Amino acid sequence: MDAFYAAVEQRDRPELLGKPVIIGADPLGGRGRGVVSTASYEARRFGVGSAMPISKAFRLCPQGVYLYPDMQKYAAISKEVMAILRRFTDVVEPVSIDEAFLDVTQSRRAFGDGERIGRALKDAIRKETRLTASVGVATSKLVAKVASDMRKPDGLVVVPPGEEAAFLAPLPVRRLWGVGPKMEEQLARLGVVTIGDLAHVSAEKLERRLGTHGHDLVKLARGEDDREVLASSHEAKSLGAEHTYDADTSDRTRLRATLMELADTVARRLRAQGLRGRTVTLKYRDETFHTVTRAETQPQALDASNALFAIAWHLFEAVHAGGKVRLLGVSVSHFGEAADPQLALFGKGHAAAPSRADELRDELARRFGPEAITRASLLGKRERRNPSDKPVE
Repeated sequence: MDAFYAAVEQRDRPELLGKPVIIGADPLGGRGRGVVSTASYEARRFGVGSAMPISKAFRLCPQGVYLYPDMQKYAAISKEVMAILRRFTDVVEPVSIDEAFLDVTQSRRAFGDGERIGRALKDAIRKETRLTASVGVATSKLVAKVASDMRKPDGLVVVPPGEEAAFLAPLPVRRLWGVGPKMEEQLARLGVVTIGDLAHVSAEKLERRLGTHGHDLVKLARGEDDREVLASSHEAKSLGAEHTYDADTSDRTRLRATLMELADTVARRLRAQGLRGRTVTLKYRDETFHTVTRAETQPQALDASNALFAIAWHLFEAVHAGGKVRLLGVSVSHFGEAADPQLALFGKGHAAAPSRADELRDELARRFGPEAITRASLLGKRERRNPSDKPVE
């Protein structure tokens, strides 16, 4: 989808058409917290881009329209789009709320070749959602992904079989998966600027400099990518929640309280959807915007608040070096039932089942809202909600 969140807001609020729209948070005159989720194409002309600190976006585009994200609305529209894609093939691999791979090999008899299918699904999306999508058609995921970005917005780029390497050759090497700013600098020191340059480097030479990743990069540069499109279920793969602090903090008591509140929130969402998960993941971002994730997988699936918090706190202690923290997040994945409910009774893992207290809190939250009851240990310590905070799926 093209500038998805911003495009949705411009569709629903015609007065925003043609204006630079930035989805993320209130910049507060350049002092705001959080990052840009999406920028409209009008805002991108000022240099505003996704994942940019909102304060920097304001410096670049003070005249922009800044809006908080409406994730519930965007998720509902995403479901509409994914449903349209599944009319053309059952092999759909969503990679985010606004992007997916499709394998249409078995759909050609019914719908025609890749280009015709691409045009048809673009037309259907525009007609039914009044939004535009850009499509890349190729024999591999890598080339299709690169092609989809070439003529945004509302683009359609087809790379015929056998022309993958020629298509990629003139493009900057950063277009390849796995090439970030630091990797781009390393490659530039080797005289590699374009993907074509990389394709002609000896794989053995690059492997000596970059390890096995170097060998993989050379293959990608030559258009060799045999990864299959993996059809997924229509259900979320994980559930989580995040909190961005109004001001970076190193207060350990405050950090612990935040993790406890996040664990409670995630556990409540799991129970509401009848889910249990085996893997708990911590997201940790420090004051320099450096972000790390750490995960721990349990022998049994769980949805108990105390169990999630215990694991999240253990992961936090492993990564926190005492500096200031900007963001914390907790998520749960690998949904399923407990492998053996008795394991927790003998010290092998954390209790999987919710406590009676969890069940009572769930009932009170359903009747009076999630703010109706809290832990005694969180009294006076609950964080003011930041507009950058969001549920994660």
